[in-house]
Amino acid sequence: MVSTLDDAIVTQSQRPLLGMNQSELTAWVQAQGQPAYRGKQLHQWVYDKGVRSLADITVFPKNWRQAMEKVSIGRSVIHYRSVAADETVKFLLRLDDGQIIETVGMPTEKRLTVCVSSQVGCPMACDFCATGKGGLVRNLATHEIVDQVLTVQAAFEQRVSNIVFMGMGEPLINAQNVVAAVKCLNHDIGIGQRSITISTVGIPGQIRRLAKHQLQVTLAVSLHGSNQSLRTQLIPSAQQYQLTDLLDECREYVAVTGRRVTFEYILLAGLNDSEVHAAELAQLLRGFQSHVNLIPYNPISEVDYQRPSRKRVNQFTNSLKASGIAVSVRYSRGLEKDAACGQLRASKIEP
Repeated sequence: MVSTLDDAIVTQSQRPLLGMNQSELTAWVQAQGQPAYRGKQLHQWVYDKGVRSLADITVFPKNWRQAMEKVSIGRSVIHYRSVAADETVKFLLRLDDGQIIETVGMPTEKRLTVCVSSQVGCPMACDFCATGKGGLVRNLATHEIVDQVLTVQAAFEQRVSNIVFMGMGEPLINAQNVVAAVKCLNHDIGIGQRSITISTVGIPGQIRRLAKHQLQVTLAVSLHGSNQSLRTQLIPSAQQYQLTDLLDECREYVAVTGRRVTFEYILLAGLNDSEVHAAELAQLLRGFQSHVNLIPYNPISEVDYQRPSRKRVNQFTNSLKASGIAVSVRYSRGLEKDAACGQLRASKIEP
């Protein structure tokens, strides 16, 4: 039971306003002695206008704004940004505790896609990925995930159309906050769930748990190997999660949600890009309601893998198509600015 206005501020500052829905914001303003209609105003300023401080909400009484100045909306600070030749922008965002995360805005003629992070760092240690080289620091809170989308939206002065959870971290290790963020992005910002993709390397039992939420998002599962031995070589955590068990869980996901699964497969020259590997992959996925997304490797300095030639990529693609597998190739954007798939890392570059 709070006894003073200052106590109310201290209590509420423990949970930033970003991430709350309109009903929660309305309850909050009423708890501060304000009329209920200010909840709708607050919701509009937080999500539609992307306000960073209650002091900037000019429709609120000045004295109340001043009294609420310690209340956190939950916005990050842009620590650094870089722009690639294809207009992809990589943002380093500084959080309240000083940690740095990355998010990427990828514009096209008709879309603005945001690649969001779900953790500071990543525990999965995939051999070809820069993010996992530094290990995991912590999960991101719901507001820290939603903030990334608002940051990109403001920077581009354009509404975000698509979101991919393919930045730093393994989303299903932070499933509670990721699901909450998806619901907030959908209900409060207005981004359709079918325009949101959650990517995972596969955590035992977590795909099954995700299915129970009945989200309409796209599930993207990172395979990267056409057999258990090869996959374990590239993804150390796969040693505890057999490929057959992962695929069984994916089939359950399809059955429960009615949504097909996308399988991501990074092509590494001379390692997993032969026609034998394509045939193995086709055999694994035959009869599966799925789509394969091939990603030619994006180089990082820590390892010596190579990107296959376009000829080899086309051969692999055509082999899958000949086996009746739905497939497409994604050449990542922002490559020269280390903003492409697998290149993200928390680097405290001084602006």
